[in-house]
This record gives sequence, structure tokens and C-alpha cells, in this order.
Amino acid sequence: MAPQANGPVKLLFWSQWAFATAVQVALLFLLAVNKSGDVASYYRVLAIAASITSVPLCVVFHTYSMHNGYLVGIARIGAAWAALVAVLTFSAFVTKTSELFSREVVLEWVIGGYALQALVYVPLQYFFKQLQSNQRFARPSIIVGAGQLAFDLASKLRYERKEAMLGVVALDDEDLYEVENTSRYFPTLGVVSQLRSILKDNDVSRVYIALPAKETDQIEGLYVDLLDANVDVVWVPDFANLKLLNHSIQNLGGMPAIHLNESPLTSSPGAALMKSLMDRTLAVLGVIALSPVLASCAIAVKLSSPGPILFKQRRHGWNGNIIEVLKFRSMKVHEDNQVKQAQKEDPRITRAGRFLRRSSLDELPQLFNVIKGDMALVGPRPHAMAHNDYYSDKIIAYMARHRIKPGITGLAQISGYRGETETLDKMQKRVEMDLEYINHWSLWLDVKILIKTPLTLVSKDIY
Repeated sequence: MAPQANGPVKLLFWSQWAFATAVQVALLFLLAVNKSGDVASYYRVLAIAASITSVPLCVVFHTYSMHNGYLVGIARIGAAWAALVAVLTFSAFVTKTSELFSREVVLEWVIGGYALQALVYVPLQYFFKQLQSNQRFARPSIIVGAGQLAFDLASKLRYERKEAMLGVVALDDEDLYEVENTSRYFPTLGVVSQLRSILKDNDVSRVYIALPAKETDQIEGLYVDLLDANVDVVWVPDFANLKLLNHSIQNLGGMPAIHLNESPLTSSPGAALMKSLMDRTLAVLGVIALSPVLASCAIAVKLSSPGPILFKQRRHGWNGNIIEVLKFRSMKVHEDNQVKQAQKEDPRITRAGRFLRRSSLDELPQLFNVIKGDMALVGPRPHAMAHNDYYSDKIIAYMARHRIKPGITGLAQISGYRGETETLDKMQKRVEMDLEYINHWSLWLDVKILIKTPLTLVSKDIY
């Protein structure tokens, strides 16, 4: 988040930046003294250059955003630090000053500087989040509305955000009766006509308007009435009937813009870059570590039946682009253009192929798809194009699962929705899990899915 946003955000940014800069500069000076007995002038110039250059890089990578989780924040620090090191290295090369610096000092500074910044970041981020939470919820809030949206919002505010939510204000006496007879957990404070006195008597700081868009006149009237009431007014639209995808709200030239459908890879390029770097790095390490397994599988496939070792299938990738997904061939070579998934006791599957499919080892060549950039380690599993054509007009938002790179594993797979989807309901469940993953995507979620994946590799439902 840019440092010019507002007071608390400025405090967060400059405090985090100051601590991070202090520890990396202190480390650089300590290493220089340990190496030569003092801090040479070129090390002092390096410290100044690094401190100044780090400011715009931290802004670009949203390094100290309050919205960052701890893992995402550390990843963003790594990206900004890597960019800073690259800039400084290029500058030293251009100015022909690289020979002035000790390689040992620079290497230890690059590694140790990142480690110290990450170490300082976690407690500071926790402190500022607690401070923001205490300031935000020091005074209570109320909700204007009577439907299910109001009750869902009240539950989230009280139990998830730990907000001091007093209760619900109904629109009129009819709604008041409905609220009192359906809500046992959230007190009814009165009706809209009593709103002013409710705000004054309870020292309310925020009013949430939980009304559907069709109540435009009512919403506008409430907003105008509350302009001089010294309270924050937040409208929570009712989008319950829409299939939202990674939705967000932005300021577009002073106009609020609600993004109903947006790819996580385009809405957050910095986080997407971190995901790509993590995916490709782990994929390369995976290929190296699993090379004996890959070789053994290749030999088994070759000996099992005539035909190629790898099976290439054209599938839809990110944004519907066509990619070739690699797998170890598990079936006999055949011609079959029908939409037909592998089934139990399928005669097309070879003996070696049956083991590869049940253990999911046939998916290992997709590590090369990840390295190439066609796939990710974690994401919606890519279905055959024939399956996409078949299901796209039968399941709402089916093709929306392609708004992010397909993965070797995914939330649907670790949640039990793997293998054959012989009914429309089973495919619907898988698609719902894929959309849930897209809506809640984070690096930490990817890590959790990768950790859980080995526990689901051997399944009786995979043929």
C-alpha cells in the first residue's frame, strides 16, 4: 500500500520501513567492520543508496500493506529485497565499483538482510493490526436491515471481526416484528425512525446498511440523513444470488467500482508474481528430487505396452488459452473421441498405468508444465476440452474456473472431489470448490494445500 494513503497507513509504512532499513544497514556496517575493521565510505554510500531505493520498491510491491498476511508479507519483502539487490548490482556494474566490495560481506548482507527484515516484520505487523483493531472497534456499530443479509453480516461482524456490534435496526414495524421473531442472537434496537436517538444513546461509530440494491431510495435517504451524524456509513450490497469471483471494490476516479468478476492474477500482480516464483522454484526442486521416481515411471510405462511414454492432452489453461498437459501414459494407445472418463476396471488402462493413476504418479510430468508457466502447483485441475464443452452449458460459472492457472493439485482434490465425476452433482461440487479457491486464494492457502496433498494421493476413487 502506498505511503500517501492516510494517517494509520503512513504510520505503518514508515515504521516498518524504518525498522527494516535500520536492521539491514546495521548488519551491513557490522559485517564491514568485522571484515576490515571500519566502515569504508563505499559501504556508507551503499547503505544510503539501498535505503532510498527501497522506498519506491516497497510501494510497488505493497510490502507493508495492512491487508498482508504474515506469509504474504514476508514473500513481498523477499520480492522487494530481490529487486533492490538487482538494482544495486546493476548500478555497481555500470559504475564499475563492484570490485570495491567484499563478495563475502555482500553475500552475507543479502541473505542476512532479508532474514532480519522478515524477523522484524512479523511482530510489527501483529502490533499494528492489533492497534488498528482496537481503534476500529473502540465504539460500537449497528446494522440497518431485516433480512438474511443483515443477520449474516451481524454474525460476521461479531464472531469473525470481533466487532462491538450492538444489534439490528428494522425499517418499519413490520420488519421489526420479523426481526424479533427470527433473530435470537442479535438484539433489535428499534426502527429507522428512531435511528437518531439510537445513535446518540449508544455512542455508535459505524452504521452498516444491509439492504438490497432495489431499496435505492431508502439507502439514499439513510445516507443523506446520516451525513451530519458523525458516524461512518457502510453499505453492504446483497449479492447473494450472484456467482462472484474474486470480487473487490476500488476507487475509480472518485467513483466506486465494484469488481464482480476478476482474476486474482490480474487484480494482484505482485502476489501473482510471488505465486509464480514459488511454483517454478518448487517445481524445479521437485524434478531434481524426484528424478529417480520419474525415471522408474518412464521405464514402467515403456515396458507396459507399445506407445509413447508421455501422454499429451490439449486442455484449457489460464483465461481459456489452450495448453498441452503432460502425463505418464496410463492407457493403451486407442482412438476415442467420446467424453468418457476412466472408470473402475476400465480395459483401456494398463497394469502399470493403474498403479500410476491410483498413486497419482502419472501427474508428475506436469511439473514441467509448471516450469514452463502453463500450470501452477495449486489451482483448479484442468479438464479435457471435451469435458469443458459438455459441462459449460450445464453448470453455472463452470468456465470461470479458468480465471486462474490450472494446477497439479487443488482445493477440490484435497477436499475429496477427485477421480471420476459420473454425475452432474459431483462435477458441480468440484466446480464450487474451485471457485472457493479462487475467491480465497493466498500463498498460505497454496502452502496448506501442498502439505495436505500427499495424504490424498492414494485413493480408492481413482481409476
